[in-house]
Amino acid sequence: MSHVLPSPLVVDQLVKSYDGKPAVAGLSFALQRGECYGLLGPNGAGKTTTLRCCLGLTAPDSGTITLLGEPVPARAREARARVGIVPQFDNLDPDFTLAENFLVYGRYFGLSDATIRARIPELLEFAGLAGKGDMGIRTLSGGMKRRLTLARALVNDPDLLVLDEPTTGLDPQARHLIWDRLKKLLNAGKTILLTTHFMDEAERLCDRLAIVDGGKLVVEGAPRALIAQHIEPHVVELYGEGAAEWAHAEGGQFSQRIEFSGETAFCYVAEAAPLVAHLMDRPALKTLHRPATLEDVFLKLTGRELRD
Repeated sequence: MSHVLPSPLVVDQLVKSYDGKPAVAGLSFALQRGECYGLLGPNGAGKTTTLRCCLGLTAPDSGTITLLGEPVPARAREARARVGIVPQFDNLDPDFTLAENFLVYGRYFGLSDATIRARIPELLEFAGLAGKGDMGIRTLSGGMKRRLTLARALVNDPDLLVLDEPTTGLDPQARHLIWDRLKKLLNAGKTILLTTHFMDEAERLCDRLAIVDGGKLVVEGAPRALIAQHIEPHVVELYGEGAAEWAHAEGGQFSQRIEFSGETAFCYVAEAAPLVAHLMDRPALKTLHRPATLEDVFLKLTGRELRD
């Protein structure tokens, strides 16, 4: 008889309010072992509050959380000993070397210095910083610091990694290197809970994801399945002089749906060829034809208005 391992994280009907205003309003989801699960949403959607509750840093008003088999917040400390956390902003100690940052962090988990020192070469290699253990933090670039923060989160060999916007502020080269490292962790069987504002990042990394808004679950599923379910397969972005006028007057002949953002019209179509051919006779209108993406799903379900 096969033994089914429990979910690394189960959140059931989580509720948390501040000053009578709900930040999380009955949110439920569960992670599967070995997957990357994305928690996406606009600013103020409740993602940070949800993470804090899951880690036992904020007490929920109601609902249940089970983290690596432990009830949270009752046994959050025991559960966090098996979790690696990469915060939104790097919190490396600038007065220590790279190796000393690993040592100090590892002691929080009760690891001996000998155990930590044995792991440092492998962790530096993972971060692309092999042989640089004696360097000071202040000498590192932003991308190097981010990679080091990710490697530091592995010092306790965690069962679950929680990544809060891990590539914010990084250039494309650094982002791709972080993605490569995360894929290696997934291939090694690690489970990842990811929050990000980069929809391309979620589309690349996540096996499944949830879009939340107003503290509630809007939709959940695999990225490609959500795109196929909620968005027409092709998008033609139209901008330039007269774009809005054309979209209002003629766009409906070619498009299943049209959205506007500023001076750009987004034409969502099942077949793009007729629309693209039609627009070739209107050189004043600039166009971009592309496949539908997770960002289109996100904007359709949460709106295009700016969130502060």
